[in-house]
Amino acid sequence: MNYHWNWGIFLEPSPEGIGTYFDMLMMGLRWTLVTAVLAWIIAVSLGSAVGVLRTLPSRLGVGLGDAYVEFFRNIPLLVQLFLWYFVLPELLPKDLGNWLKTLPNASFWTGAVGVGLFMSARIAEQVKAGIQSLPRGQSMAATALGLTTAQTYIYVLLPMTLRIILPPLTSETLNTLKNTSVALTIGLAELTARTRAMQEYSFQVFEAFTAATVIYLVINALITVVLRRFEKAIAIPGYVAGT
Repeated sequence: MNYHWNWGIFLEPSPEGIGTYFDMLMMGLRWTLVTAVLAWIIAVSLGSAVGVLRTLPSRLGVGLGDAYVEFFRNIPLLVQLFLWYFVLPELLPKDLGNWLKTLPNASFWTGAVGVGLFMSARIAEQVKAGIQSLPRGQSMAATALGLTTAQTYIYVLLPMTLRIILPPLTSETLNTLKNTSVALTIGLAELTARTRAMQEYSFQVFEAFTAATVIYLVINALITVVLRRFEKAIAIPGYVAGT
């Protein structure tokens, strides 16, 4: 079997009528980036809140935080997306369920929220570990100064925790971007979905997936460089290895 290479396929018009195959991939990339940004915001916001909850002197709070993490961390992302997209509308009241089914760009919102919830459980673990790695003297000093629990976390613990967990948080940011590809299973036309569509239309499978691979590598490399520079800029000597 001889494969016919055709790198000029990217400049040929796509059957979808949205320009060339390259334009089709770029449209998929835009959906990937938008979905990843929204998912990352959800993941960091909820993950930080749950991570803090698991370090409070409250058995109920710790229990709720642990249950949240175990639920979202132990169910595969693909299963979660199917649950949110196909099952949840059927369990809700009829009017609300119908609204979800007819929501514009429902696959985008479901994909972003689903990936965000899945990743938030991983970030919650990192936030918890970062807080617990700090010397107890910091929280005790904050208490001695008259700071409330909320003020202690906002002004003392969380700023230090961010610096400690930034290296693994970089990896989770990359994972968030890559996990958006799973959303193609619920109809989101992101980069991987557009790549598969290009392959099915043109039968140039190697060119299509080579392009997708290069795009993912470039985007992830840019994210890594930016976050590594940010990590060095805010690092405190003695708290992060290599500073």
